Amino acid sequence: MAATPQRPATPRRKVSRHRGEGQWAVGHFTPLNGNEQFKKDDDGLNVRTRIETIYSKRGFDSIDPNDLRGRMRWWGLYTQRKPGIDGGKTAILEPEELDDKYFMLRVRVDGGRLTTQQLRVIGEISQEFARGTADITDRQNIQLHWIRIEDVPEIWDRLEAVGLSTTEACGDTPRVIIGSPVAGIAEDEIVDGSSAIDEIHERYIGSKEFSNLPRKFKTAISGSPLLDVAHEINDVAFVGVEHPEHGPGFDLWVGGGLSTNPKIGVRLGAWVPLEEVPDVWAGVIGIFRDYGYRRLRTRARLKFLVADWGAEKFRQVLEDEYLKRKLTDGPAPAEPVERWRDHVGVHRQQDGRFYVGFAPRVGRVDGATLTKIAEVAEAHGSGRVRTTVEQKMIVLDVEEAQVEALVEALEALDLTAKPSPFRRGTMACTGIEYCKLAIVETKQRGSSLIDELERRIPDFDEPITININGCPNACARIQVADIGLKGQLVLDDQGEQVEGYQVHLGGALGLQAGFGRKVRGLKVTSDELPDYVERVLKRFQAEREDGERFATWAARADEEALS
Repeated sequence: MAATPQRPATPRRKVSRHRGEGQWAVGHFTPLNGNEQFKKDDDGLNVRTRIETIYSKRGFDSIDPNDLRGRMRWWGLYTQRKPGIDGGKTAILEPEELDDKYFMLRVRVDGGRLTTQQLRVIGEISQEFARGTADITDRQNIQLHWIRIEDVPEIWDRLEAVGLSTTEACGDTPRVIIGSPVAGIAEDEIVDGSSAIDEIHERYIGSKEFSNLPRKFKTAISGSPLLDVAHEINDVAFVGVEHPEHGPGFDLWVGGGLSTNPKIGVRLGAWVPLEEVPDVWAGVIGIFRDYGYRRLRTRARLKFLVADWGAEKFRQVLEDEYLKRKLTDGPAPAEPVERWRDHVGVHRQQDGRFYVGFAPRVGRVDGATLTKIAEVAEAHGSGRVRTTVEQKMIVLDVEEAQVEALVEALEALDLTAKPSPFRRGTMACTGIEYCKLAIVETKQRGSSLIDELERRIPDFDEPITININGCPNACARIQVADIGLKGQLVLDDQGEQVEGYQVHLGGALGLQAGFGRKVRGLKVTSDELPDYVERVLKRFQAEREDGERFATWAARADEEALS
């Protein structure tokens, strides 16, 4: 009898168990990458003791690598880039090859609020310990460079003596809480969020309750109708609104962020009264801590969880598991009527006095200038200053009779309260000068671009934002600028690799928030940058319709007009 033919064996499909996203709330506690491991080994807040008792006494070479490139960020310290390393080596060299033996130190300035005494102390620290460096960031902080580990305890003592700190200024923590720089003083303010910022800071900053998050967590709180804190691109934002039944309070937004996967935050449709903001904030950051994705660093931001869950589920979890109550439905914020949101210029306060906003160049100042700003403010009757999320500063509480003299004194420091649109609208990140992630230079490039544009297009009078970033991580918010410039290496006319930028056009926040478009193949070298920007802005002037914004024109213009 013939043998029955055998069917070929079907290959067994390999069954693999999905490891999950590293969410604590669903039982994924095993560290899935090196960052999660060093946080499990020791809380980042604990490194301060080692800095004070060991590293500051034994020097840079005594620092444990997991502290050096990890936990020290919990106290506002990043190693800075070793001088002389070009942008082409940024992604090639090992961290220890990029590290200099000096640090960037970030001073935390919640709500952008500083007294003149505090500003003077920062200026003095800059001059004594940081080679005079100082940058105002687009998150209202002040950053210093060239800091030696041996000097850190003394710097902390001086900062803390005047009520400042570097606690959780960096790291996988709740970072600085940005707030309206004119909170409590602006005539048109809907609600003053200062007390909520203070309570969140007092209850949670430096607490181990939220000192091990999947990644950084960014907060914005503002009751200004100008929407002056870039709320759309924060992990959580509280935006001032007037509820038709309950009065002034805040509209709740979650899940915004930029970097290489930009997302505009989403409204939860919930109205939050001022006194409940800290508890709601704790609920949102609690969700991030417990449900946030820890398996891959590239997905360890709240925006990815919000994108996967959606607003309805996020609100449900917040209410049911964290607040144990329902939130009140509420209205969306109105679109701002002002195109500029930086408070530059002279403005009347609620009390009849004035505040004066002025524009440093791309946030770059220095220690001597900071002390002079404090002196000038005090000489004209003010004891308070503010930083903004556009790298600007404001002097508060100026009597009307002192305003003109203050403006003149600031002008003498090259700090103009009447800047050109280019001076007013150009921002730049730290760039290759100090940042280990950067590929190109930014600060000097931005400053020279301002000069060129003021010379070439002196009649340009439209609000325009030009944001310059040294790498793809978008610290300078390139995707939401009228003209966003992402640093990268490009080929020049001779085929040589040189510093340049990929161009994003027509991004915006506030008015029709959205991301800029990228024109296919559009990249410019650093040397070509002034010619390119001049060309595009002149085309905008020639082609724009009545009252049309640059972002609107850029969205409809053909690629030839944008190239």
